[in-house]
Amino acid sequence: MKRLGVFVVLLSIVGLDTAPAWAQVIGDERIVIAQQEQPRRRTLFDLLFGEEPAAPAPVQRTQPRRQAAPTPPPPPPKPVVVKSVDATRLAVFGDSLAIDLAKALERHYAEDPNLVVLDEGVSASGFVRADFFDWGAKIGSAIAENSFDVAVISIGVNDRQEFPGAASDNIVLSPNWSASYQAQLNQFLSQLRSARKPVLWLGLPPMERSQYSADIAQINALQRMAAFSGGAEFIDIFDRFLSEDGRYTAFGPDLNGQNARMRKDDGIHFANAGADKIAFYVSQSLSVFYRGGTITLAAVDPLAGTDAALMQRPPYQGLGQIRLLEVAGPVLPLGRLAQRANSLMDLSATHTAPAFTLEQLMDAPHGRVDDFGLGYDPAERARSETEAL
Repeated sequence: MKRLGVFVVLLSIVGLDTAPAWAQVIGDERIVIAQQEQPRRRTLFDLLFGEEPAAPAPVQRTQPRRQAAPTPPPPPPKPVVVKSVDATRLAVFGDSLAIDLAKALERHYAEDPNLVVLDEGVSASGFVRADFFDWGAKIGSAIAENSFDVAVISIGVNDRQEFPGAASDNIVLSPNWSASYQAQLNQFLSQLRSARKPVLWLGLPPMERSQYSADIAQINALQRMAAFSGGAEFIDIFDRFLSEDGRYTAFGPDLNGQNARMRKDDGIHFANAGADKIAFYVSQSLSVFYRGGTITLAAVDPLAGTDAALMQRPPYQGLGQIRLLEVAGPVLPLGRLAQRANSLMDLSATHTAPAFTLEQLMDAPHGRVDDFGLGYDPAERARSETEAL
């Protein structure tokens, strides 16, 4: 303990006026008490120049919080357009594809007060299974009720099956099957044609499964023939939903030209972008009959009242009333000049008399433009007249 006291005295000599934190005096003795923090040892530099100032506490620099960009307010909802009481009624008949098409047409004509879309689609229906749903009877009752003005037809994805109760040789797409299917189509379209209802027939699209797609292509060809003979406007979309190499593709350009999903995962139905694209095609064909007002089928036949009207003419192939006028061509009565000729001649009385009389025109001398190689020689004629005197 005496040695410890001497050590403490030495420390006081070098500048420690007080006992360190680890020593505590109890009476005349010093007892060492361990502390958690040890003091910094003094160095020769401290004796000569004094203690170094304590290092400043490190400043923690905090990154300024990045303020989130203010979210723009949502666009105001579009005002709901109230449809007119006498708006054109566009009825969509068909299977599940027709149901998707009706929704797309509703979006397309949402702001048109003069056209209302009627969804008349029935899932899993078709022309083959009339025992499940009879489209011939359905269209007949719709015509009798006068519940629509123009019809859009999209049927066929469920028709790849045999007719119920048919003979064994009536397999799908066989000659007998095709004849029965054609009869169903003709019976359906004949009712619409008799009622003078405009018809837009939407063709079938390609399918993901190759064999199913090949059969659908043949059914699509039968529908095209029936539509042409039945006076319907056929909208062929099969090639429009194929890739550049002629294969099925689920993607393609939308109405804005951006690549988008056109088909659903089942490889049959359309996604919203694909359905909107078909609705655009339908609207282009519908413009033949509908221009923002009522539907009309009136068309002037330029052959009416002429002998040419009695001749056999090609059947109307569903190309629109304007195309019918193009096929007929202009007809002008042969007993009069075309009215446009009046703008090519001006026979007013203010003009002077022609330079030559009719006799002079019939008797042209050599060198005049109207002698046509038969003109006479003026010198020879003058000599002949002199000899005659």
